[in-house]
Amino acid sequence: MITNHRMKPTWIAIVPVLLLAGCSSGDRNQGNSWLNPGTEGLYRSAPADVQTRWVSPENPNGEKGEGALTNKGAKGNAFYIVPPGEKKVLFDVKGAGIINRMWLSGTIGVNAIQRRAVRLDMFWDGAKKPAVSAPVGDFFGIGLGLTARYDNALFSSPEGRSFNFTIPMPFRKSACITITNESGEEVWIWYDINFLKVKDLPEDALYFHAYWNRNLKTSLGKDYEILPKVEGNGRFIGSNIGVIGDSLYRDTWFGEGEVKVFLDGDKEQPTLVGTGTEDYIGSGWGQGEYASRYFGSLISDRDSDIYTFYRYHIADPIYFHKDCKVTLQQMGSANKVKLLKIKARGGAFIPVMVLGKEGSKTFQRRLLDEANPPKLEDSDFPLTSTNYYRSDDVSATAYFYLDKPENNLPELPPLELRMKDLEKRVFKIVKAKNK
Repeated sequence: MITNHRMKPTWIAIVPVLLLAGCSSGDRNQGNSWLNPGTEGLYRSAPADVQTRWVSPENPNGEKGEGALTNKGAKGNAFYIVPPGEKKVLFDVKGAGIINRMWLSGTIGVNAIQRRAVRLDMFWDGAKKPAVSAPVGDFFGIGLGLTARYDNALFSSPEGRSFNFTIPMPFRKSACITITNESGEEVWIWYDINFLKVKDLPEDALYFHAYWNRNLKTSLGKDYEILPKVEGNGRFIGSNIGVIGDSLYRDTWFGEGEVKVFLDGDKEQPTLVGTGTEDYIGSGWGQGEYASRYFGSLISDRDSDIYTFYRYHIADPIYFHKDCKVTLQQMGSANKVKLLKIKARGGAFIPVMVLGKEGSKTFQRRLLDEANPPKLEDSDFPLTSTNYYRSDDVSATAYFYLDKPENNLPELPPLELRMKDLEKRVFKIVKAKNK
């Protein structure tokens, strides 16, 4: 288990990337290199109407010459206290701009309940519906109300008790970011949001969106929807996923499910498909704990079946022009002996593929393609590894860009669903292991 003290980041530098329109680096450097917060345009000047601003409690509106006004400039307003049930506006800016970074610390970073119970919402261009709506911890790259040290292309938590993102988020008319405290305790929040005020944005600049959902018990044979069908022109950036395995399947592997991406009118079958859960996040033959720029597995507790992992499509862009849906098969792997034990415990599953032996050769039996597949109890059912549909508790935050400031997806689920069973199924277990 990765803890605050045990995990070391596998790379040091955060490399911000321009995700606005998928332009080549050459295009970006022709006259608007100021759009790219990375090193490619580091030595080039910006037009006079491009202005750097920071928003924090010390300068709530990011106005020129209006920082550090309280207590004669001696750190008079470094944080906010948000009582239970209240909302706090963190960012409210008119005009065009691009948010490039946010840092957040305080009680949320060290409080498991607040990481899931406090919600973050972002609104672009006066929209009534938030483009981003997610629990704070999940939004910043790690699910299940957990924490770890990590550092990747989009998010970081250097010591497992703060949050950072480096994601360009453009807006044309206005931007508003709020925190809502749905926990039962005060939230103390330190933060700053770094952005550029600009005169105009490129016509093809897209709006950033994030969507969170949780399925307490996925249906056998039905894929979990990381991103339900979203309509419009855009780009899927990736997701972080949390899995709480059903104890009925204990001592078996959860991650055989393939990620599928349905693009631009795909119906029954996807255009993009992976080969397995750990394969999708750059690992293989199981899933340990690691963090890298574009994929990682921050929590991997096979004893308790608790997992958090991520994949970000930065170097391998996924564009869509009409619509996009992303799913994850709910599939595990076990041998016949273990499956019989699951069945005896009352666990539900559906075998779908089994490896067999014919002499020295291994072959696959695709059970769903067979007219009369063998039953698990049959003597001719192979003893070797079997892939099977299973049902677990799965949640995810999906990140994407869209050509409009609102999306057609459901609203953030209520607190009861977000928090259900986390105390006994996650928090107590992790706390006991970290003693």
